[in-house]
Amino acid sequence: MCRDETKSAGISRLESALAQIAANAPSEPATIRVDDVVTLANECGCSRLEIERGALDAHVLPERYLRNWGTVGWEGQARLLDATVAVIGAGGLGGWIIEGLARMGVGQLIIVDGDTYQENNLNRQIGCTERSLDTLKVETMRARVMVVNGSVEVSAHSAWLTAENALALLSGAEVIVDALDTLPARFVLDRAAREMGVPLVHGAIAGYAGQVTTLMPDGPGLAAIYGDGPVPDRGIETETGNPSATPMMIAAWQVHEVVKLVTGQGEPLVGRMLLMDAEYGQIVEIQIGDAG
Repeated sequence: MCRDETKSAGISRLESALAQIAANAPSEPATIRVDDVVTLANECGCSRLEIERGALDAHVLPERYLRNWGTVGWEGQARLLDATVAVIGAGGLGGWIIEGLARMGVGQLIIVDGDTYQENNLNRQIGCTERSLDTLKVETMRARVMVVNGSVEVSAHSAWLTAENALALLSGAEVIVDALDTLPARFVLDRAAREMGVPLVHGAIAGYAGQVTTLMPDGPGLAAIYGDGPVPDRGIETETGNPSATPMMIAAWQVHEVVKLVTGQGEPLVGRMLLMDAEYGQIVEIQIGDAG
């Protein structure tokens, strides 16, 4: 919330400014630009996220979300700004997911990854550049979010997800996104999401192909895909590689799954999984027995 000493005056100033913007708007919807959001945040003693949320309440749309508006509407954008989403893994899948969620306007992001960028990440990971080699992925992606959308509040944790730290790291998330690359870690995440009662958006890639589904906490989880027995550390991606566009393709679907879950719009991939093969231009839907 706004700082206590300036809260009342700040809210009054904000309401007045937003009313003036709405009254002077030449067309619908009335919009507010990034520079004005920053100015109002400084003048009112509020965060940029609070300014944007207050603007939506006044039916003044942050202009940065104008191309979201026709799809998610006022209520959907408000829900996105109010949401907290955790992305576990900030590499190939995770980087593009974080980018997409920040651009959509998810208000709070939790990012967890214990790794640093290496040269073999340069072909596909949005945060990996020649200048960011050997830097922490979570810190680079935090900085990336601040450049893309400075209103988003980021909690970055440079840590490997374990059974011992999962619940603490994921605390507050209403949707969790699986952007990991090892099966044991995915199962740790799956158990934590179900214990928290939070949906898990799962994605995996290998070569030109990938898969996406949404697992609800009262369903069988990843066991519906991989079974209940012992799992290998990694899948076939170690053999087939990860071309540049494959993580973009699967990450885009995962972002849409998050948006549907948060806004309540559309039909999430619950109880079904999409298998996408870009090499042969095929998308296959399979039932996975998780309709919880």
